[in-house]
Amino acid sequence: MKQDVVIVGAGMVGAAAAIGVAKLGLSVAVIDAFAPKPYEPEQALDIRVSAISVASEKLLDELGALTSLLSMRNAPYLGLETWELDGCKTAFHASQVDASHLGHIIENRLIQLALWQQFESYPNLTLFCPHKVAQFSRHKEGVLVRLDNGDELDAKLLIAADGANSQVRQWAGIGITAWDYSQSAMLINISTAESQQDVTWQQFTQSGPRSLLPLPGNNASLVWYDDSKRIKQLAGLSNSQLKQQICEHFPKRLNRDFEVLNHGHFGLTRRHAQHYYADNVLLLGDAAHTINPLAGQGVNLGFKDVVALLNVMNKAISAGDNIAQTNVLAEYQQARYHDNLLMMSAMDMFYFGFSNDLLPLKLLRNTALKLANIDNPIKRKVLKYAMGL
Repeated sequence: MKQDVVIVGAGMVGAAAAIGVAKLGLSVAVIDAFAPKPYEPEQALDIRVSAISVASEKLLDELGALTSLLSMRNAPYLGLETWELDGCKTAFHASQVDASHLGHIIENRLIQLALWQQFESYPNLTLFCPHKVAQFSRHKEGVLVRLDNGDELDAKLLIAADGANSQVRQWAGIGITAWDYSQSAMLINISTAESQQDVTWQQFTQSGPRSLLPLPGNNASLVWYDDSKRIKQLAGLSNSQLKQQICEHFPKRLNRDFEVLNHGHFGLTRRHAQHYYADNVLLLGDAAHTINPLAGQGVNLGFKDVVALLNVMNKAISAGDNIAQTNVLAEYQQARYHDNLLMMSAMDMFYFGFSNDLLPLKLLRNTALKLANIDNPIKRKVLKYAMGL
């Protein structure tokens, strides 16, 4: 089966790219091994959630998925606060840029599901699920993708949206720069006595940040960053034992009237592809970059990749160019590589800057946080950047 584009991976970023490519009038096949579980309101909240920026919401709206998504569970947030020492806080609020909100906290599965619901609207989009890739091979005009059921897809352009350990990236021979932070993040869903909150906050400690993300209803998501051994030890505790540890190590701002519902954890690794394309191959999202999740920008960077890809594709189509030719792929890389690197470096600066307990550095960074809280044009510009505007 000949296709203009074959996308491996139909998670949030891959699914968004598939719809966007189909909207451009190109034929697209998307491959994934697992379909998202259907939504039921009574389901327990998933552990994996994302802070979707206003810019990402705009993309989801253009792809037809936002209305469906917001009809499911979500928690809009209006404020973002960061501090280390009490009294040295930086706080951002939507009102500072005349916005109704900064974004929404939404379960990853629901974002993926809302996008998948749009697939049927495009006869030029074909979903292969549940399937995996058995083999890739090149030919003069593109890439041949053989699936585990024997089907063969002949693509002008192969897009990797298959995550941090991308099979496509490895086959294409694209190297990565990577290091392990020697830390893990524990995600903990709790039920709270408080009604739905609208501020996400984060306190830095020497062993790692402690964060709260609002969830729908009387719920919240706690994120505990720490040494990998410590997180593994916490993961082995009962819910009541874990609650006790949270009460001892989270800031007093967290209301202690809560119950642990469920939890999970993952290691923190920084990866950045050395380039975003090879012959007839292009990388999107986590296949191209994984970032420290301190600011919750991972999937938002992936959605920015999608926007850039669709822009360069649309330009190529209008000019009558082949979407897979080198200058088109290079233009995509130019649009995204340095922006992604800037965000990754900023998160690394925060990570390493706050992990040092030297008193002069501690005083310096807390003074900086306090100064950053002064409302001025620079602060508003930073907030707009975080919103993707």
